[in-house]
Amino acid sequence: MTHAFKPDASRALSLLTACPAYKPSPLTSHMLQGRSLLIKDETNRMGLGAFKALGGVYAVARLIEAEVSHSIAPEAFLDNAVKDVASGMTFVCASAGNHGMAVAAGARLFGAKARIHLAHTVPEDFAMRLKDKGADVVRSGDDYEASVAAAIADADSSGATHLADGSWPGYTEPPRLVMEGYTVIAEEMRQSLEASGTWPTHVYLQAGVGGLAAAVASVIRETWTVQPKIIVVEPVAAPCLKESAAAGRILTVEGPVSDMGRLDCKTPSMLALEVLQDYADAWVTISDAQAAEAVKQAESLGIPTSASGAAGLCACLMENAESPLVILSEGAVQS
Repeated sequence: MTHAFKPDASRALSLLTACPAYKPSPLTSHMLQGRSLLIKDETNRMGLGAFKALGGVYAVARLIEAEVSHSIAPEAFLDNAVKDVASGMTFVCASAGNHGMAVAAGARLFGAKARIHLAHTVPEDFAMRLKDKGADVVRSGDDYEASVAAAIADADSSGATHLADGSWPGYTEPPRLVMEGYTVIAEEMRQSLEASGTWPTHVYLQAGVGGLAAAVASVIRETWTVQPKIIVVEPVAAPCLKESAAAGRILTVEGPVSDMGRLDCKTPSMLALEVLQDYADAWVTISDAQAAEAVKQAESLGIPTSASGAAGLCACLMENAESPLVILSEGAVQS
């Protein structure tokens, strides 16, 4: 199988390891409802509270490198010569919160600017956190899709660099870099599992546009010694990957607004869909009420998370997997 997205976790890990805020996130074993499961805890990734820190920071660095026009050693990204180039760059994106935080943090770290478009439904807490990271925040439209359209128009008119985490025909390189950053999660897990010799039978991957799920699935299929069953988890209100995979093409689905705000995406990433059509074994949808119950279960383990963050755990608890692994993808979110 040949995909436009080819994982290069070692390349991403070498750069992010040089970032002052980087350290591997925990992979720990827990007993819950009478069975053992592995949890990859992304709730405090790089101090930003979500896995998306990896993708946004990494992609900003690589796009600055492209502007410099020559390879930069990982330890040299914070040099003044690189920051001088970055200071003339502005990164624009739409976000439901966490991707914008990562882009804003990356822009600040490397000396660039960021402008983030948020739908009116995104909590004001996210807007304030973005502003605290030095980003300009623009309220654009009533849903995520409208804010994406606004970010595209902004980049086209201003000359800023559009850094989305979703891809579509004619727009693949920035989201490919974002996904490459996410591969670090699967590589960290591979190293831990190789050391312990204990491998999961099932891996549950929550998905919005699908970047995390596709990045992790790619590394699993390419590098893991023992192959698990991969299950993609989406909100009932936004099964864009499941429906698109069944149709064999990108579809935009309709549905109400979900409480799983970071997963409430109605159109999938083209790159992610291509990967997951080949690598996913099953597709599961969950309700807001089911996700809320999974949040309580995560809290019982001492890991505060959100409905989006607990979506994989939710699907896991609905099934009887022998030795499951889930990712808690973000910390508890203030509304």
